[in-house]
Amino acid sequence: MAVQLMFTQDNRDRIHAVENSFGPKVKPLSKPGRVLIGEGRLMKLSRRGPQPKVFFLFNDVLVYGSIILNGRWNKKQKIIHLEDIQLEDLEDSVTMRNQWLIRTPRKSFYVSAISDKEKRAWMEHIEDWRSRLVQSGGCRPGSTFAVTWIPNHASAVCMRCSDKFTMAQRRHHCRRCGFVVCCACSKKRAVIQHIHPTKRLRVCTTCHSSLSTTDAKTQEMSRQRGDSTEKIGSDEDELEGSSEEEEAEEQMEDHDPSRWMETQMDSWSPYVYLKPDHLRPQT
Repeated sequence: MAVQLMFTQDNRDRIHAVENSFGPKVKPLSKPGRVLIGEGRLMKLSRRGPQPKVFFLFNDVLVYGSIILNGRWNKKQKIIHLEDIQLEDLEDSVTMRNQWLIRTPRKSFYVSAISDKEKRAWMEHIEDWRSRLVQSGGCRPGSTFAVTWIPNHASAVCMRCSDKFTMAQRRHHCRRCGFVVCCACSKKRAVIQHIHPTKRLRVCTTCHSSLSTTDAKTQEMSRQRGDSTEKIGSDEDELEGSSEEEEAEEQMEDHDPSRWMETQMDSWSPYVYLKPDHLRPQT
């Protein structure tokens, strides 16, 4: 009993410390029954190349953010419900070693660990706690996931009209298909329900036409049935991503992919196990 009480207090203190690291204007993480399972830093592949991010695995959500001051201050808190996560193991690539894919309804992205053992530990624990959550009957697993964006360097021309990219002709990404497209081919905006139920996001002309046709059919069916198409998301869902941040990233200068692996070793930290029944893998 004393050991359990000590762990409960330690867990509460750890979660409070994670909350404080993101500052006062974010979603609180403390809630009854929530347990901090582990934490560590991973490299997350963005359109600017691999970036170090801090990750916190709880028994019901995965939280990550950008690092301001190692171990003390973080920003841009993102919260993903474990039931909405789908993992895919990947082989090493030229740009990323020990990598895997994290799919979610709102955003799908690649991450990598410093070693294969660290990668396996992260993947096994995420899968384990996701399974426990789903089997408990308290939630339903996600079934629709966002596509991964094709990296900027993968195409020198627009993947819709074939116009060449230049300093003036910048790259953009369609939120539906993930293609690299030019400004002219991505002027349209559309609602993509599994990414955000109300915001109109950047899409290419091809996807806009397809979505318009699908929406027309759906609205007609809903009208005939008298259904409501309104969908209300949770507070945590709203924190997982924002179209404003993604639009800002579109304005960032393209980076040379040959520099993607030029990361310092201090960008890594081991996956720290915090729950008593977890053991650190042998190194």
